[in-house]
Formats: sequence, structure tokens, C-alpha cells
Amino acid sequence: MSNDVAVEQTTTRSRIGNRVLWVMQVVVGVDFIVGGLAKLGGLQRMVDLFDHIGAGHWLRYFVGVVEIFGGIGILIPKLSGLAATGLALLMVGALYTNVVLIDESWAPLAWLVIVAIIAWRRWPQTKALLSRFRR
Repeated sequence: MSNDVAVEQTTTRSRIGNRVLWVMQVVVGVDFIVGGLAKLGGLQRMVDLFDHIGAGHWLRYFVGVVEIFGGIGILIPKLSGLAATGLALLMVGALYTNVVLIDESWAPLAWLVIVAIIAWRRWPQTKALLSRFRR
């Protein structure tokens, strides 16, 4: 009987953990979509930021597109882990840029941690998706 209770508690914790993860994914997805749209839409703050970096507008457009696709991908169950991995790589670049090049903010570190957690927890879906391409 105690074994059944342990299995039920594990299942309940797993279900709650999955729901929390989905809430995180929705927040992250919406934030990256909005950020990407701001970059593509030419929001003056974004234009000024990328001018300060000195990489030109091509980088702003590229980052905007990656953020939008990553934000959408993180909301699609089969793509969520892969999208989170891509966003984590983007945040590594953003962290470097923010800390080293413009000495502005460590905020990308928070996003990096969040998307890395999502990528880690969604690894089984990512592994299954990638295994389809190996055949």
C-alpha cells in the first residue's frame, strides 16, 4: 500500500512540475516574441542599443527573427526543448555583449538560466525529435 502512495505522490509532483514548466515556457515565449517584434519593428530603444553595439542593423534583424522563432518554438511541445536550447545559445551571446561590450546589464543571465532549465527538462522531447533525423 505504501508503494502505491509513493507512486501517486511522484505522479502528482511530476504533473505539478510539468505545469510549472509550461507556465515558465509561456512567459518566456511571450517575452521573446515581444522582444523580437520590438527589434524587427524598429523600436527606438532597440535601434539605439544595436547602434551602441556597433554591429549594424543586420544583427538586430537576425536577433529579432531568432527571438520570434524561439518564442514560438518554446510553445510547441515537440519543439520546446530545441527552441529553449537555441534561446540559451542566443542568451550566451547577449550576456557577452551586455557585460563585455556595452557594460550594461546581467539580465541575460537570468534568461539564460531559465531557458537552460527548460531545455534540460524538455531534453526527452529534444532527443526524440533529433533521433528522427538520424534515420
